[in-house]
Order: sequence, then structure tokens, then C-alpha cells
Amino acid sequence: MINSARLAAALLTSMTLAGAAAPAFAQGGEVNVYSYREQSLAQPLLDRFTAETGIKTNVLYGGDGLLERLSAEGELSPADVVLTVDIGNLVGAKERGLTQKITAPLLDERVPSQFRDADDDWTALSLRARVFYVSKDRVDATALTYEDITKPEWKGRLCTRPGEHAYNIGLIAQRIAATGLDATRTWLAGVRDNLAYPPSGNDRENVKNIMSGTCDLAIGNTYYMGVMLNNDAEPEQKQWAASARIIYPDANGDGTQVNVAGGFIARHAPNPDNANALINFLLSDEAQSIYADTNYEFPVVPSVAPSALTLSWGTLNAAKTPMTEIAAHRAEAAALVDELKFNEGAQN
Repeated sequence: MINSARLAAALLTSMTLAGAAAPAFAQGGEVNVYSYREQSLAQPLLDRFTAETGIKTNVLYGGDGLLERLSAEGELSPADVVLTVDIGNLVGAKERGLTQKITAPLLDERVPSQFRDADDDWTALSLRARVFYVSKDRVDATALTYEDITKPEWKGRLCTRPGEHAYNIGLIAQRIAATGLDATRTWLAGVRDNLAYPPSGNDRENVKNIMSGTCDLAIGNTYYMGVMLNNDAEPEQKQWAASARIIYPDANGDGTQVNVAGGFIARHAPNPDNANALINFLLSDEAQSIYADTNYEFPVVPSVAPSALTLSWGTLNAAKTPMTEIAAHRAEAAALVDELKFNEGAQN
């Protein structure tokens, strides 16, 4: 339990770091969560956890900087659980000494070893596949490999986010882990030289550009298809999505690269039992189905099916590369982006 002096000091630290008031984390049957994940996704899961366990969740939603905040707060931090995206954040948290061993009973029996830390200091909670969106009108192919998009017939037809974005760094790092640095350098140069324009925008914007005819194949995460198809607030995105279909790269070979959204228990968690209860719940069938149905991500628990909409795009054969190996090559991936001047677009 966190005493009042410790809590007050932690909140003061948080307010100083953020430049704004932090949420009032209290004591008792509670768990305090720092979340990189958007409220629209995380809150339904946390509400169900509270309804089933009676444990109240106090949440600080943030973008960048939550790991830095946690580190600066040190022993005074009120954080119990950190929910984050990208393998780099999970591995980085352990390397900085911000984690502790998860003892949730469901962890080792439900999460494949490639998607959790060997010491159980972090775990994936859902998977995100990085795939090819292709024009329904201009692309006949129904199967493609990563190597295929470097071929001459794709000249001037590809588009993607900037190379340094975490989504693309994860993809490049996976290619390094799977094929080696030299082969990945050749591959990435081939992708660069087939780009229709210098990498820009985000995954949704590049699907929009498929509809407009600016490019024929966009590299993007699967779940954006579901988000766009169900975007009643911006119905034009439904038209963008309807212009494209998804191909899982290397579906019949070594498999498609995936990244993870995951979580860990903070090293100085004041409520470790409740923190483990939350991780345990997030690995339950119910919570895994919420991940699948709310954000069109893939459950990390193999026995839980993706949403019906996600299944309509095909079957994911996830690459078997351990996430820790991908994380180990992120610096090399970023260096390749700079070395090849990837963000300048085609060089010939």
C-alpha cells in the first residue's frame, strides 16, 4: 500500500514533470495505470476489470514521455501497471530498471514465448500486423512477399509513413533479424526506389492515396482498415478503405511481421497484487475479445479468435521472430533509414 506522504510526493513529482495536474491516485482496492493507449480502447477494458473484481482503476493517459516520468518518479511513483505500444518501449522499460516480474497465473500458459519477456518482466497483450494495402482496381495479385515489392513492376507505386516511425522501424528491424543487415539494406533500398513519393503522412492517409491513384500499394497496420470502415465521424474514410484490400506479406512463407501492444508492472508498484490481477484479466478470453472487437487487433492468446471483420481480410501467419530479437535491431534499422536517405524517396 502507498502511504499518504509517498502519494503526495509522487503526485507533486508528476505535476512538475507534466506541467499539469496528474490524476488523484488513491489507496485501497485500486490499481494505478499509466497508459500510452488511447482512452477509447483502454477504458472499456478497465471498466470491465473493475466490474468483475471491484478493484478501481485510476488512469493517467499520455502520449510520449510516460517512461521518462516513471523513471523520474522513482520509488515515489504511484504507477502499478504501464500499458504501452511498440516492443521498443517494453524492452526499454526493462533495460532502464522500471519493471518487475509479473506473477499473473495466466501469463506463461496463455502467451507464446516469443511475445513475452524471458523473465516475465513484460508481456504482449495484443498483436499488430504490418501488411500491404493494395488497390482493388489496379492490383491483381492475391499473394505477395516482402521481396516482391522491390521488383521493377512496382516502380513508382509504393507508399508508406516516414521511415523513422516506430511502425516502420519495427518492420525493418524484423527484416534484419530474419535476413541479416546486408540483405535488409538491399531490400530497403529497393523499397525506397519504388516509392511513388517521399514517405509521409500516416497509414490512413496512404490508403486515401490508393483511392486517389497516387500509389497502388501502401504499407500499413491491419487495424486501420477496421477503424476506417467503421468511422462514422469521418465517413470519407470508409471510401478510402473500400478502395483497398489487404495482403499479408509472406503469408505462405516465413510469415508477416507483427508488433505488439503490451504492459508491465512498475518496479515500485504500490499495489502489486492488484497489478497482477489486472494483467491476468487482460489475458482472459473476455479481455482478448475486447482487443479484437474494439480495435481490430489480433489477440496474443492463440485460442481467442480475431474479430469477424479482421478474419474477412485473411489469415495471419505471424513471423516467428522473437520480439526481443526485433528490439535488438531497432538501432540498426534507424541507421539504415538515415544511411539510405529513405525519407527522400526514390534515388533513381
